[in-house]
Amino acid sequence: MAKVRQDAWTHEDDLLLAETVLRHIREGSTQLNAFEEVGDKLNRTAAACGFRWNAEVRNRYTEAIELAKRQRKEKKRLEAKRSKKQLYTPVYQGNVDNQLILEGDLTLSKVIQFLQTLETDVASVQETKSKFVKLEEENKQLKETNDKLNKELEKVKKRLETVEEDYKTFIQIMERARKLTLLEDQEPIKAPAFRMDKNGNLEQITQN
Repeated sequence: MAKVRQDAWTHEDDLLLAETVLRHIREGSTQLNAFEEVGDKLNRTAAACGFRWNAEVRNRYTEAIELAKRQRKEKKRLEAKRSKKQLYTPVYQGNVDNQLILEGDLTLSKVIQFLQTLETDVASVQETKSKFVKLEEENKQLKETNDKLNKELEKVKKRLETVEEDYKTFIQIMERARKLTLLEDQEPIKAPAFRMDKNGNLEQITQN
């Protein structure tokens, strides 16, 4: 079943991620294995778990990570000390496929198998690291694009404010012109008045 969960991470999800990663660090496992384990439990991809760990969760567990690393180192030191005590001088017995016989049934083929597994883990880590680098680059580009769009949006807002101011000014001018027109239309037109002067001529009477 494809892992398609894309909802937001909860506090419980982050806690599960942190506990699982710290446990894998203590046990000498890889973070990729931790991401895959958490992904199976939360129905998310290992890449999504890894991105969440590196982007949000890891910074909150710095001291716990260092403690887990010290515990891992101490565990390896104790295991190496026990192995050194139990390890006998390697001997070859006849022609048994050139297997290296050691105490605890450790053979050359098992050593080779372990190294191959280790190589696979390293390759997986490198692949995950490459994915993280790619995601970080994409995130950087998206941030730059977002900043550019925000600047363009600010410019558009300023232009819109200017247009709105111009529009308000235009409306005010039109309103004043309309009122002046109404006033002129409302003034009554007075008919001219005349009178006869002493010489018998008509003259227009000036009206106030």
